[in-house]
Amino acid sequence: MEQELNKVLGERFGKTLEEACMEEIYHALLTIVKGRMKDLKKNAGSRKLYYISAEFLIGKLLSNNLINLGLFDETAEVLKKHGIDIADIEEAETEPSLGNGGLGRLAACFLDSIATLELPGDGVGLNYHDGLFKQTFADHKQREEKNPWMTGDDWLTRTDVRFEVPFKDLTVTSTMYDIDVPGYKGGKNSLHLFDLDSVDESIIHDGIEFDKEDIRRGLTLFLYPDDSDEKGQLLRIYQQYFMVSNAAQLILKETEERGFDLYHLHEHVVIQINDTHPTMVIPELVRLLMARGFNIDTAIDVVRKTCAYTNHTILAEALEKWPASYLEKVVPQLMPIIRELDKRVRRDFHDEKVYIIDEQERVHMAHIDIHYGQSVNGVAALHTQILEESELKPFYDIYPEKFNNKTNGITFRRWLLHCNHELASYVEELIGSGYKIHAEELEKLLVYQEDEAVLDRLRQIKQNAKLDLKKYLKSTQGVEIDENSIYDIQVKRLHEYKRQQMNALYAIYKYLEIKKGNLPKRPITMIFGAKAAPAYTIAKDIIHLILCLQELIDSDPEVSPYLKVVMVENYNVSKAAKLIPACDISEQISLASKEASGTGNMKFMLNGAVTLGTEDGANVEIHQLVGDDNIYIFGKSSDEVIKLYETSGYCSRKIYESDSLVEELVDFIISKKMILTGDPVNLGRLYKELVSKDWFMTLLDLREYIAVKEQMLADYEDERSWARKSLVNIAKAGYFSSDRTIEEYNKDIWHL
Repeated sequence: MEQELNKVLGERFGKTLEEACMEEIYHALLTIVKGRMKDLKKNAGSRKLYYISAEFLIGKLLSNNLINLGLFDETAEVLKKHGIDIADIEEAETEPSLGNGGLGRLAACFLDSIATLELPGDGVGLNYHDGLFKQTFADHKQREEKNPWMTGDDWLTRTDVRFEVPFKDLTVTSTMYDIDVPGYKGGKNSLHLFDLDSVDESIIHDGIEFDKEDIRRGLTLFLYPDDSDEKGQLLRIYQQYFMVSNAAQLILKETEERGFDLYHLHEHVVIQINDTHPTMVIPELVRLLMARGFNIDTAIDVVRKTCAYTNHTILAEALEKWPASYLEKVVPQLMPIIRELDKRVRRDFHDEKVYIIDEQERVHMAHIDIHYGQSVNGVAALHTQILEESELKPFYDIYPEKFNNKTNGITFRRWLLHCNHELASYVEELIGSGYKIHAEELEKLLVYQEDEAVLDRLRQIKQNAKLDLKKYLKSTQGVEIDENSIYDIQVKRLHEYKRQQMNALYAIYKYLEIKKGNLPKRPITMIFGAKAAPAYTIAKDIIHLILCLQELIDSDPEVSPYLKVVMVENYNVSKAAKLIPACDISEQISLASKEASGTGNMKFMLNGAVTLGTEDGANVEIHQLVGDDNIYIFGKSSDEVIKLYETSGYCSRKIYESDSLVEELVDFIISKKMILTGDPVNLGRLYKELVSKDWFMTLLDLREYIAVKEQMLADYEDERSWARKSLVNIAKAGYFSSDRTIEEYNKDIWHL
């Protein structure tokens, strides 16, 4: 590696390792790694997967690719010999802006596992120039800025694959870019990203504003452009059709090139539709097959056997519904097919709940997926159960054989080997290296539950990670935190159902307790990280509340030695890799029945954090695995919550008026101290939302949440017992390997 590095540095920059700067070393390593990946054998077989997703949150790739190629340790040693820390080289890499939250990170983990298991399967998505947005804070509020990441010397490789994509008023020609996806010590697959050469970032102004009607120049600028108006919704339809038309054309092209008859497409191709964004691939494939001479019955039959759908949400508003008139404006060629698909459903079933087009002329994308795909899966046991028993029950009654569960997973090579070298090395010292491929081998750690030397070492590793995070936050945000405090962390997309607002109310509770003289045994550092969608007003108000609390507490000498609130700016994969190893308390506090799965809960667990959570999503399975003693559960059950929705039985005002503690905490949002710090409009709106609506039942679980969290802080003081809880969580995390999830997808759905 040393010779190769010096050779590339000499050829590109006329320098040696001693003379090169961090950026030059990074670019040299990029060149070397891309070259090594180019030489890897592509995974192949007679049946191939196409995983279509609007998001692939792949994160920085250098270290991940070095690990998978088996080159990380050697490279780190070479750099160390020259006084260079590989972590400093990682800082020179720009993070690709190709995803937002759990959906995109899951897709990235899945691609890694598909390649590691040497299954033939490529990802297909869009090449967003500016991703979601770059988050900055000003006046205690979120600001959105563009987030360019393509440098011209990055992981993207431009291909000569181009397709014509027809919209109503224009036809565009795409360009396909590839990113190689190496498996862990295995073959490779590809992530195919489609773009337009005409996209122009100079049309962005005033943060992230741009002309949404300028399709040629703006189509792939942003992930999830603001859809609070018609122009934004139409742009999303343009994006989704561009993605699936390219995917469908690529699939048919590659299938024919492999010598297979398209009448047997389903025997050689499986398409996984990741959430509803790629749904239009179904009518588009029908259209393209008919253009090749198929009759409509045969085309529909082949497509139905080829496609499978993953549902990622229980939230009704997240199940996409597009006005038929909007589809007519963008992709009129699909509407006759969609109407025919709906007609067939109406012929066979007499329940308007399962129709594709409702009485308001809205097209329900998930309904297309369920009727015209061969599989429907949820992403955690509870989630799938809720889909079958309530949210999608009319469909489950028709197609029970299509429904199945695939509990999400994470690639623990990224979330342990990459982000927590010290813990990964110590685990290897204790149980060997087999866990890197067979994650279930982490269970071997259980024999050390009572080993004081092991528990002490785990505590020290956690302490080192906390110190690393302290240094990182100081250098990146100028924020000072106490490494001897308890790190209580909630990082995920900002949404009311995830209930960051409940955590903020706990911060108010703790602030008031300290003001009353009830000091905690140990300081507490509460860390938040989240982006709020630009048009999601209440989510932005919650960020405002957290940032106001951060300043209020910092500037109060009575409170600041005991309590710290930090909002991490522009939370992303790289920041997650710093936060997760350092965490003591993992906040997984969504309203039961609302979080499909969660994957942050798995990453924290793998790194030895202890979960504070509701019985929601994959928390249920974490609880089953680690047992009552190694997790802290609170809150109403999913059944109780579902019943409250069905009976309109929840009234936040009643709780507010009848519980003096709740009233005190909520009133603090609009107290003089807060209004002096923040904006009365934002704070007042959030206050009113909690008292008069509180759709995600923050106040319902607040008192129990505070009590259980206080118990957790008390239990932390028994350091040996806490280290044992930490060890059990690490040992039981193997089940949540994405390798396991992918093996299940393959066995039950894909048959690659």
